[in-house]
Amino acid sequence: MPAPAAREQRDQFRGRSFDERDAAPDAYRALFERFDEGALRREADRVGVALRELGTSFGDGEFLVDVIPRLLTAAEWDRLAVGIVQRVRALSSFAADAYGDRRAVAAGIVPERVIDSADWYEPAVAGLGGAITATIAGPDLIRAPDGRFLVVEDNLRAPSGLAYLIAARRCLEPLAAEAGLRPRSLEPAIAAFRAAIAAAAPPGGSGARGVLINDGPGSIAAWEHELLAGRAGMTVATTAELRCRDGGLLLGDAPVDVIYRRVDDERLTGSDGRPTALGELLVEPLRSGRLGCVNFPGTGIADDKAVHVYVERMVEFYLGEEPLLASVAGFDLGDPEQLAAAEPRLDELVIKPRSEFGGRGVTIGPLADPAERRAAVAAVRRDPGRWVAQEPVALSVHPTLTEDGIAGRHVDLRPFAISAGESVTVAAGGLTRFATERDSMIVNSGRGGGAKDTWVL
Repeated sequence: MPAPAAREQRDQFRGRSFDERDAAPDAYRALFERFDEGALRREADRVGVALRELGTSFGDGEFLVDVIPRLLTAAEWDRLAVGIVQRVRALSSFAADAYGDRRAVAAGIVPERVIDSADWYEPAVAGLGGAITATIAGPDLIRAPDGRFLVVEDNLRAPSGLAYLIAARRCLEPLAAEAGLRPRSLEPAIAAFRAAIAAAAPPGGSGARGVLINDGPGSIAAWEHELLAGRAGMTVATTAELRCRDGGLLLGDAPVDVIYRRVDDERLTGSDGRPTALGELLVEPLRSGRLGCVNFPGTGIADDKAVHVYVERMVEFYLGEEPLLASVAGFDLGDPEQLAAAEPRLDELVIKPRSEFGGRGVTIGPLADPAERRAAVAAVRRDPGRWVAQEPVALSVHPTLTEDGIAGRHVDLRPFAISAGESVTVAAGGLTRFATERDSMIVNSGRGGGAKDTWVL
């Protein structure tokens, strides 16, 4: 059991959470007047059947969708979407710059150390800055206790969840109709996804024949891969099914114009500096311009959590604009000055490894036990350049149907921004992820979290 002081610290931290019902009180009131707990349980049974009929799965289990949607007003969403587009444009500019002239380094915006030491830096595409674009971005947003949305992580490498958002919307449409609510459609985002595949094709190709590359049926998000490929007219294939010939990529004997990479390890260059199996397939076609790529290799540099510390400065540098969407305040612990500022409070902060994802290796100071905090602080002191720290922010809570009734569960928000050329479309609402356990702030699907549809009213 935690000591009384530790329990008090945890309770105070959790007690600061924003209640999502306060963001759209009239809409939530109308929803719950129409659907009591009994009606919601009947809807939940129907949604579960619909998800199974769709074959929706995540890894070896079913994908969990809560029947109570998250509701956002149009005015709030429109402001948020503009900020997401601004941020994605700045990060795409940074990714291209990191493999090109590195203007941001020369201007003192981002330390060169951050780029060169990033695990997802891809030397095989150095010099191809202009081609490196993040077609699909899925930042993770949280709502602070004061009601503001903040970006806690940026995901440009291969963000997952778009297909699950589509599935959740399809299954909750009858509830929306019965409640008399009309959430904004996801169709513009689906159309933008198809347009993005076409836009990525090199000039003079064979008609934007696309292949989604994954690790086979055992991929944890294999269901998503199949749905997205079907929506975009792509074929799903593994690395072993592709071959490089005469500077082009082939599936069987047919040329491939565009690939969408959804493999777990998408590095083109191994730790020994030699090409990986994927690199042997892709580097020559990509460098020759004969192959297009959705989320071009190298975009993972923008997912590095040390890069996240500098994004607001990037907005000002690349776009000449004031940032509209703030990051959770953080520290690049590889910088001596930032390390010195964070050092006295390390056990109070959120400590994250720079290159992990899915919540792995994260220590939330206010919620961790003393032994966990000591281990995290010791790891930072051994090798500070591999870690970042962020200010702890209690995730907002949203009413959720649980075994014990309707209860608050912590949530975040993953929106999806899809770039097709100069046009950026943000899927209306995005996917809200929730923690299934009371008081938990672990919302990732890979660690037992569930999902909610998000309605922009």
